[in-house]
Amino acid sequence: MNTLKTRLSLALLVLVLASLACGGSFSTANIANAYTTANPDGGSPTTVFSQDQTFYLIVEQANAPDDTSLKAVWTAVDIEGADPNTLIDEVAFTGGDSVVTFNLSNNGPWPLGRYKVDLYMNDTLDRTIEFEVR
Repeated sequence: MNTLKTRLSLALLVLVLASLACGGSFSTANIANAYTTANPDGGSPTTVFSQDQTFYLIVEQANAPDDTSLKAVWTAVDIEGADPNTLIDEVAFTGGDSVVTFNLSNNGPWPLGRYKVDLYMNDTLDRTIEFEVR
């Protein structure tokens, strides 16, 4: 029985050391909150916009070292006059604990329909926020 415990402990130790040798990361960086709004200062979250509004994505990071990367990928899911799931824009930010504001504006009115923004932290999809223009 002791031999089995010793082997399991040794195997676990080897896995941990291999993970560290391969550059394993144990970051506790996370997104504490993220929401869309029509207000650049944050305020009231919304998932419904008018055609003349700018879309803002407010992201609150927590436990994030200075090299933490965020990326917002804006997509037109189902709108008038465009193919489904058309990429609109992609914006990246690198920094530590902070509140980050992404925005997306249009020269003319936004087409009516459904949109989304995919939020990535350190190249991993954290969440998708869906919204619409009515």
